[in-house]
Amino acid sequence: MTEAETETRSIVVEREIPHSPEKIWRALTQPHLIEEWLMKNDFKPERGHRFSLTADWGGVEAEVRTIEPPAKLSYSWNTKDLRSVVTWTLTPTAQGTRLRMEQTGFRHDQEPYFRGATAGWQRFLAALENVLARMD
Repeated sequence: MTEAETETRSIVVEREIPHSPEKIWRALTQPHLIEEWLMKNDFKPERGHRFSLTADWGGVEAEVRTIEPPAKLSYSWNTKDLRSVVTWTLTPTAQGTRLRMEQTGFRHDQEPYFRGATAGWQRFLAALENVLARMD
């Protein structure tokens, strides 16, 4: 096996969002809000908490790895044979927050997952911004 075959790929989506990190944090960590922009879930903002995200196509098994309100949230993202990690980083800016989502762990033989997640995260973040616009 070559080094290239053992390396994994990542997806990074970054956006400048005109809301405070605290408001975005609520949308990332409150189950009813997560359901509005991502999937049904039983998330709890506790390190080590195992949770599920479910949709019509199936689901994701996850575990909270890092929780540093309102700056960093990380959880595993496992579905079928994909073992990955999603990390959210929130950085305050003069206009609001720079939101960065990175999903790591795509093997080169997992192209369908990589392509699906690349398109999916764009849709999820657009939905997140719609939820944020409706929140107080």
